[in-house]
Amino acid sequence: MDGDFRTDFVREPSALKQHPALVLNADYRPLSYYPLSLWPWQEAIKAVWLDRVNIVAEYDEVVRSQRMEVRIPSVVVLKDYVKPQKRVAFTRFNLFLRDEFSCQYCGSHGDLTFDHVVPRARGGITSWENVVAACSPCNLKKGSKSLRQANMHLRKPVRQPSAEELRNQGRKFPPNHLHSSWVDYLYWDSELDA
Repeated sequence: MDGDFRTDFVREPSALKQHPALVLNADYRPLSYYPLSLWPWQEAIKAVWLDRVNIVAEYDEVVRSQRMEVRIPSVVVLKDYVKPQKRVAFTRFNLFLRDEFSCQYCGSHGDLTFDHVVPRARGGITSWENVVAACSPCNLKKGSKSLRQANMHLRKPVRQPSAEELRNQGRKFPPNHLHSSWVDYLYWDSELDA
């Protein structure tokens, strides 16, 4: 078969991975900021075909079948509104997001773990109000001592975040690549500089 009939996608299958679609809720806000709500191009085209989304923006690239040609969507909006969760799951990722991916003792952004403010050996529980992100050196330094005994201080009070607070935190950590067609939909509700 002649190679002229092949598209760049066939020659470079990894190129298809470079065309994700930003997924917006029916109110035109991303479903999530961190991680950013993205679908592979195949899922976006499937959702269009099933009439679940509207295409807001497209890439220049197309995919072809025997009967049709479709431009790859870069931004899609759901036709039905998905209600955001009110409850925030207590996960390692959400804990690190709450603490802005930094040690709550020294502020470093290195290899993070988590630490019980009131050590479990002293009756501390694993909860939003007692667990913080910590770098390994600070975690070792504190050990099973109290903050006072270890002569350490928290950078900010420990508490359970709301879902809205976590969404806003996520906006501070954009992905490495933002397609130009996405930018208007990511920060449209941000406060403008006067």
